[in-house]
Amino acid sequence: MLEPMTVWVEVWPVAADEAGLWLLSDGEPWLDGPVMADSSEHFTVDMLLRSRSIAADDLLWLHSTSWHPDGPRHVDTYLAVVDLAGSPACELFPHAVPITPDLYGHPEVCKPPTHGATEEPVPRELDVLFHALGHLKDQIRKNATTRGAVGEVWAARLEPFEETLAGMYSERHQAA
Repeated sequence: MLEPMTVWVEVWPVAADEAGLWLLSDGEPWLDGPVMADSSEHFTVDMLLRSRSIAADDLLWLHSTSWHPDGPRHVDTYLAVVDLAGSPACELFPHAVPITPDLYGHPEVCKPPTHGATEEPVPRELDVLFHALGHLKDQIRKNATTRGAVGEVWAARLEPFEETLAGMYSERHQAA
């Protein structure tokens, strides 16, 4: 059956504390949709965050970092940088998962599959998250408003990710 794609949103809620970087959503993004025609992606993201007890005042930065197809859905990806107000992430979010720069070096995790210059990539969830973090790191370097909003802790926490973020697609694609 042919049907149009619907627009959905996914949110990767992340935070930084003294111990490191944290994914607050227990290892997966939060997904909601379809986005209603009389609404917007941003409003749907706001409502999704509120349903998880994260209000607009709790955010340092909220930005769409990419999109990808997911079956009958077009998914807009958002990174939500949550302000912990000095509390440890695991205290506020007991199911938080650490995000470490060595994940791509782990024996069970490899780099994403390559793709041709005109071919559609097939990202895994980890790739989407690391791409979003790379987008944030780039914005911290280039955008004074972002840099001021997230602060020095984020710049310091993302620094070790340079090699991983820059090298996600360092392997040249070999056509089959």
